[in-house]
This record gives sequence, C-alpha cells and structure tokens, in this order.
Amino acid sequence: MSEDQFDEDLDSGSNASRHPMAARFRGYLPVVVDVETGGFNSATDALLEIAATIIGMDETGFLYPEHTLFFRVEPFEGANIEAAALEFTGIKLDHPLRMAVSEESALTEIFRSIRKSLKSNGCKRAVLVGHNASFDLGFLNAAVARNDLKRNPFHPFSSFDTATLAGLAYGQTVLAKACQAADIDFDGREAHSARYDTEKTAELFCGIVNRWKEMGGWEDFDR
Repeated sequence: MSEDQFDEDLDSGSNASRHPMAARFRGYLPVVVDVETGGFNSATDALLEIAATIIGMDETGFLYPEHTLFFRVEPFEGANIEAAALEFTGIKLDHPLRMAVSEESALTEIFRSIRKSLKSNGCKRAVLVGHNASFDLGFLNAAVARNDLKRNPFHPFSSFDTATLAGLAYGQTVLAKACQAADIDFDGREAHSARYDTEKTAELFCGIVNRWKEMGGWEDFDR
C-alpha cells in the first residue's frame, strides 16, 4: 500500500475537528520507541529491550510524554547476539533480575496501550518517533512479522526522526548532545537503556514541536 493510500485512510471520517492531537498530525499519534538489540541486522539479530512512550497533548496544544511501557525481551530462537552489542548496552542476559518476556508478549502489551490512546485521541494510526528512527522501526517490523502479530497500530514505513529534527533545531544529531542543547538533563551512565533513551527522546521531540508552536509555526487545531 502506498503512502497516499494510507493518507486517504487517515483523512476519511477524520475526528480531527474534535481531537486536537488528531488535527496536529493528520490523524497520527506520535509514539516514541527505542530498542536495544544484539546487532544491527533486524532480520537476524535479537531484540533485547523495547520501550515506548506515548505522547499526549494538553488543552493548549502543547505536547508532553504521557506514559512509558518498557520490556526486557527474550532473544528469539536462533537469534544472533554480538558480544560487542552487549558490551555497548551493558545488558546481562543471564542476570537473575532481568525478567525478560517474549517478543509477542512485549509487543502485544505495547500495542494494546497504543490502541487505547489512539481511540482517546481520535487518531487512526500511530507513527513511530525515534532517534535514527529507521533502525527502531526496522526491528519493530521484523518482530511483528516474526510473530505474525495482527492489528499493529504503527504506520509500516513512515516515522518522525529526532536526529533530523534536532539537527534542524539545534545543529546536533547525537541524542546526548541534542538534549544538552535543548537544556534537557542527560546522564550518560543511564544511556543505552531502552527506557532511558525513549524518555529522553520523548522530551526532545516534545520540546522541538512545542518550540515550533511557540514560534508561530502551528497555531490552529482545526486546520
């Protein structure tokens, strides 16, 4: 299906006039996602952590991180895991308190929560927000296909990339440096945890969109 066809589906029967969030992104609900993995190949390498922060909008039209879901994930059968990836993330697969769940369980819970938020915001589909978003979307889509999951709320190929947005707004594309430029606290010791990186990316995304609104770039809920 082409992007134009998805757009037509979003526009048909739109509730945008009643739901400010739906009006802001043409029926899309932004959901920030970060994954930690066993490598760079979404087809062969393990998904080890996933977090998703659903974005809300207040009565004045400003965005805020609403709530976060986080799961440690069991590697799928036959998954490749590079030692360098574990060293980089600090993930210890054999830690007794890791309490990992299956890909299917993690995604089912995340998707259920997103579908609730779609309904409450009058949105038709979620759009993944990520720092270098194609990486996270690639691993998400691979896990969905592996587990034959239905009712995936995310657009399959569109995304909002905070590396691009931060490059425009602050001249920085590294998450830690972009947060620093945006006056967002960032603890490098906590980085490369899916929960921490997702929540910081959500702060960055909301900050950039809200700053654009303050500058007059978007004012009318009913466009």
